[in-house]
Amino acid sequence: MNISLQDFSLENYLEELRPLIDVDCGTLTKEGIEVIANQMEKKYLDMGWFVKRVDCGIAGTGLEVRNKPDTDQIDVMMIGHMDTVFPVGTVGARPMTTDENRAYGPGVSDMKSGLLNVVYALRNIDKAVTDKLSICICMNPDEEIGSLHSEEWLKSVAVNAKNVLVAEAARADGSLVKARKGMARYRLGFAGKAAHAGNDPQSGRSAITEMANWILAINALTNFETGTTLNVGVVNGGAGANIVPDQAEAVVDVRFWDNDEYAEADAKIRALTETPFVNGVTITVEREAHKPSMVPSEKTEALMALVEKSGEELGIDIKWQEVGGGSDANLTAVLGIPTLDGLGPAGAGFHSADEYLELNTIEPRIKLLIRVLEKLAA
Repeated sequence: MNISLQDFSLENYLEELRPLIDVDCGTLTKEGIEVIANQMEKKYLDMGWFVKRVDCGIAGTGLEVRNKPDTDQIDVMMIGHMDTVFPVGTVGARPMTTDENRAYGPGVSDMKSGLLNVVYALRNIDKAVTDKLSICICMNPDEEIGSLHSEEWLKSVAVNAKNVLVAEAARADGSLVKARKGMARYRLGFAGKAAHAGNDPQSGRSAITEMANWILAINALTNFETGTTLNVGVVNGGAGANIVPDQAEAVVDVRFWDNDEYAEADAKIRALTETPFVNGVTITVEREAHKPSMVPSEKTEALMALVEKSGEELGIDIKWQEVGGGSDANLTAVLGIPTLDGLGPAGAGFHSADEYLELNTIEPRIKLLIRVLEKLAA
């Protein structure tokens, strides 16, 4: 059974996508996020849906959109983010462009096209289907920094949801995402004692020496076999080569499949503060971000089967990937809610100037979303 999108025009779609791309809306760029939020709010209000603006603090506005706002239970929760990773000025340097096969621009696949595909699916779905479903779409402004300011809100909505679909981009080969690594990010501060490196070095307490020992200890926690990896990606410290450094800082990225193994690594990192390698140096550990791993449960596998059946009926070959990067899917999966990701159009080059969107996947992925919703309604 084919799904007919009413007068779908790729040209019109791209013209509607362009004003979502040509806005500097990196995380914490509140003015740009507000421009995106206003555009998305109008699209849903024009469809007769109910929109609640959510204050996400310094990150800006989030949107909570429902077709049945008075119903506690949510049959389908869909999540997307409005922010990108790019600094102010990026749009001026490389606004959205297209060629015969692809569209390019900051956030074109991560994930403005995903947001727009959800809109197109709900515009074109039979009203009888949405009448059977309680649907909630949440759009947050800070996914790219780990949803620090929207996590609590997203989880408070998700606890009432039966299924979660995340419209992040499908992989370059069209694969959807069934599992994502968990992630955490730490900022480590080291405070020692300064001294002249020539006249009185023994009076100093080197923060950099302490940090160097920590780097080796953190590297030792990596387990490639289980997929738990720790990377000290940023370091700084000291004031001059002739001064024993009294301060240093490091930023650590952690990725993992096993939430329990991560908890052990977290405990070991924190325990290191109690036994400094250099006497007289104090260490602070601040966890700036954390998303648990997303691993399929039996209920998730049933949802995967429903998506596969939907794809089969539409002539779309459904493939799955396990990926290292986290998304908001991690936040809902850990609550035990069946969660799938990568339901947007296909693309690649995320977080780079090479980011692109495969034009020939836009309409099929809108149809896939519609078919999945139809099956969930049935």
